[in-house]
Amino acid sequence: MKKNLALLLAGGQGSRLGVLVKTMAKPAVLFGGKYRIIDFTLSNCINSGIDTVGILEQYLPLKLNNHIGIGKPWDMDRMNGGVTILAPFLAGEAGDWFKGTADAVFQNFHYIDRINPQNIVILSGDHIYKMNYSYMIDFHEQKDSDATISVIDVPLSEAHRFGIIITDNDDRIVSFEEKPKDPKSTLASMGVYVFKWKTLKEYLLADHSNKSSSHDFGKDILPSMLLNKSKMYTYQFKGYWKDVGTIQAYWEANMELTNRVPSLSLYDHNWKIYTPNPVKPAHYISPEGKIKTSVVAEGCMIFGEVKNSILFPGVVVGKGSYIENSIIMSNTVIGEETRIHKSIIAEKCIIGKRVNIGVGESKPNCLRPDIYNNDITVIGEFSKIPDDVSIGKNVMIDIETTSEDFKNSHVESGSIISKAGECHE
Repeated sequence: MKKNLALLLAGGQGSRLGVLVKTMAKPAVLFGGKYRIIDFTLSNCINSGIDTVGILEQYLPLKLNNHIGIGKPWDMDRMNGGVTILAPFLAGEAGDWFKGTADAVFQNFHYIDRINPQNIVILSGDHIYKMNYSYMIDFHEQKDSDATISVIDVPLSEAHRFGIIITDNDDRIVSFEEKPKDPKSTLASMGVYVFKWKTLKEYLLADHSNKSSSHDFGKDILPSMLLNKSKMYTYQFKGYWKDVGTIQAYWEANMELTNRVPSLSLYDHNWKIYTPNPVKPAHYISPEGKIKTSVVAEGCMIFGEVKNSILFPGVVVGKGSYIENSIIMSNTVIGEETRIHKSIIAEKCIIGKRVNIGVGESKPNCLRPDIYNNDITVIGEFSKIPDDVSIGKNVMIDIETTSEDFKNSHVESGSIISKAGECHE
C-alpha cells in the first residue's frame, strides 16, 4: 500500500498546437531547449516525494513511451511503485477508448486497487509549472477534505476558459462551473486534484453507470460531489503556471526563458526538472558565430548569429545565417545565409541556403487562422526546405515536406504547404 498515488492524464491530442502534435500527444512536445512538456509534472511528483505514478495515455503514445521508458531519469525505475504506463485495453469482450478524464481513471481500477492508496492525486501532463504537491496533500488532510482542487487567480477576461470556483471564507467550495460564459469568480482550476480514494471510487462507480454523463472530472464528478455536499476545498497556488495549448502560448512560454530573470527558472538546484539527456558533446561557437539572450543546448554548432531564441540539442546554424525570436528543435540543420524570424521549426528539419522564413506582410492562415496566427510560422518535423525559398508569416509547413512540394520560390503569408498540395489565402 502506498499513501499517495499520482495519476497523470497524458492522452490529450492538443489539437491547437497544429502540426507540432501531428505525430505525438501534447505532453510529448519539446519545450525549453531540452525537455518535453510532461517532464515538469513528472519532476514535480518525484520532487514532492511521490514515487508511484500511473500515466494514462491514448493519443499517439509512441514518442511519449520512448521518452518515459522505465522512468529512470525521474528515479522511478522501481520494483515497488515507480512509473506505469496505462493505456486503453481490451479485456474479454469489454474495452474501449477513454471516454473522458473520469472514465480514464475508472478503466484503471485494477491498477489503483492493487496499490490501495489513501490519497489519489490527479494531474495533467500538459502544463508548465513547478509545484510541491506534498504541501497540497498536507492541506487536504488537515481539512479532512474529500476533494481538494488547486487554483490560480486569472484575469476575468480569461476566466471563461477554465473551471471557475467560488469559495467561502474557509476556502471551502460552494460553487463550481466548467468554462462559464459569464464567470462569477477569477479562481480557476489548474486541473490538479487530490481525492480520498475511497470517496472518489464511489463517485466513479456511480458516474460509470450514468449513461448521460460525459465522464469528465470538471463536468461530472466535481459537480456531483458538490451536489451531494462532499467536503471540497481549494488550495491556492501562487507560482508560475502556464497552459501551452496554443502556438502563441507555446512560443511565448519558450521566449520567456530568454529573459535575464525568467518567470520560470530552470536553474533551481533545489527543484530540478529531470529528463533523459542526449549523448552529445558541448555546443560549439565558431569565431564568426554570435549568441545573444538565447538558450542553446548541448551538441549545437553555431557559425551564424542567434538572438533571443531557443535551440535544442544538435542544431547546426550555418555561416552567415541569422535566427531571431525562434524555436529550433533537435537535430535541425540550417544552411548558410539563411534568415529566420519568429518561427517554430520542429525536429530533424533541413533548411536550405539563403532561405528567408517569417518575412513579408502579415495575412491570416488560409486553412486554420485559429491555430496559426500572431505572425508565427511553423515547420513540421523531418521537413526539407530547398535553397533560395522565401516563406511568409502565419505559414504552416507540414511534416516530411520535400523540395518537390514547393511549386515556387515564394510562399505567401498565410499559406500551407503539405503533401496534399499548397493552400493560399
